[in-house]
Amino acid sequence: MRLSPKETLTEQEIKTGLKYVIGDGLATEAMNTLTGGAFMVAFALLLGANNFEIGLLAALPTLVNVFQLISIWLVRRYNNRRAISVICSLLARTPLIMIGCLPLMGGVTTIEPVIFFLFFYYLFGSIAGPSWNAWMKDLVPESLLGSYFARRARNMQLLNVLLSLTLALSIDYVKDHFPQYELTTYAVMFISAGLAGVIGAIVLSKAPEPRSTLTNGNIFRLLAKPLKDANFRKLLMFNSAWIFAFNLATPFFNVFMMKTLGISLSYIIGLTILSQLASIFTVRMWGVFSDRYSNKTILAICAPLYILVLIGWCFVGIYSRFYVNLALLVLIFIASGIATAGINLSLTNIGLKLATRNESIVYLSAKNIVTSVFSSLAPLVGGLLADYFTSRKIVINIEYTGPKINKVLHLISLHEWNFLFLIGAVLAFISLEFLVRVKETGEVERDEVMRVMRSSIRNNLKDYFLIGQLIGWQEQLWGIFRRTLHPERYPEKKKNRKVNIPAENNDPPEQS
Repeated sequence: MRLSPKETLTEQEIKTGLKYVIGDGLATEAMNTLTGGAFMVAFALLLGANNFEIGLLAALPTLVNVFQLISIWLVRRYNNRRAISVICSLLARTPLIMIGCLPLMGGVTTIEPVIFFLFFYYLFGSIAGPSWNAWMKDLVPESLLGSYFARRARNMQLLNVLLSLTLALSIDYVKDHFPQYELTTYAVMFISAGLAGVIGAIVLSKAPEPRSTLTNGNIFRLLAKPLKDANFRKLLMFNSAWIFAFNLATPFFNVFMMKTLGISLSYIIGLTILSQLASIFTVRMWGVFSDRYSNKTILAICAPLYILVLIGWCFVGIYSRFYVNLALLVLIFIASGIATAGINLSLTNIGLKLATRNESIVYLSAKNIVTSVFSSLAPLVGGLLADYFTSRKIVINIEYTGPKINKVLHLISLHEWNFLFLIGAVLAFISLEFLVRVKETGEVERDEVMRVMRSSIRNNLKDYFLIGQLIGWQEQLWGIFRRTLHPERYPEKKKNRKVNIPAENNDPPEQS
């Protein structure tokens, strides 16, 4: 296996390499689907994990990101990002096979051994990550970043949909008819995930790497350099605040549905598939808008939408009827898929875009290390908050009493998880203030994007009108707060302002 980089790559080598990267993405997605999300939560609950241990499982992927310093040292020492990515990926995926072997040998009855091996899985994956990101920055043409990674994400999500549904139906069948083999089923899933991951690493090794240089100097001084970049520092502030709010609540959605609502794994995976389909149908649109406008613009659209998703979770479970809650969950998962597709794509691309070419691994590692502190802390805090709010509750009802009808309408019922979701929504809303300060090359003014999207109504694209409204609602709400607290600073504006009406056929302008 030859893993040395090349001085220059031909156009054909780049095209072939991009196909291998997609192949590795599909294998990695299969590995993540088999061992992540609802399946990991169900496996942990089967082993008796408590709320804090669930939070620890969610925190592990980012808790080990401080070891990305090793990745920087290895790249500087050997200047071979492909070798580091491939070898560390192979080392990372082996522990999954070990986890799968434990139940078959009768060696696991609690969650602690699983957490132990998962630590090494995430550790080596953390070391592989920065070198992979820096490698991709040089391999993928910058003009295609949005569309390429959108296509890669779409293919991965399609595989996730098919595999998740098959696994959920199989697990529920085993659980109902052969409960004694439920743990064995998860063991087979982990072994299969490890093998898929190894295959993916072998496929990735075939993608070429253009040679790069890294500035010499002390590692800690190198990591301090991105922190001196004012614009990159603003991105770190937003990313850290957002990821804390996101991870405070998101890891506990599946726990809430399984433990509180009693929803079966098949329903949960079905809802997850709805979310994936929503992502698949919209990620290409976000990729196009990302290349045409900016990643910051996409974040300004998708982040407020995800805040509405968090607020929506506060109303799940208010009514006892299963299908009422299911209908609300359907809407929440669809909106979540649309929002997270844009958020994940934009956060990845904007980090790649703001990083300088020769020091991209330093910038990206600094970003990952800083945000990992907040990302890993959030689910741990979330688990503790869930325990704290277990014995606390807020209920607000409207009650009507008459001669023939007595009706109680539940408005708000906050308890345990709902408190957590509401706190996450408030913190996510506050984090959007940091996004405004980030400057991105080629950024199109928000008002221009709103004008383009809203004018598309005349072409029957009403969904873009909704998107245009989502861009501005957060700033409008903050404006209300500011005018209320400091009326002397915000005098009334004249209402007879001139408004420019866009042309009848106003297609989005091409970015020069």
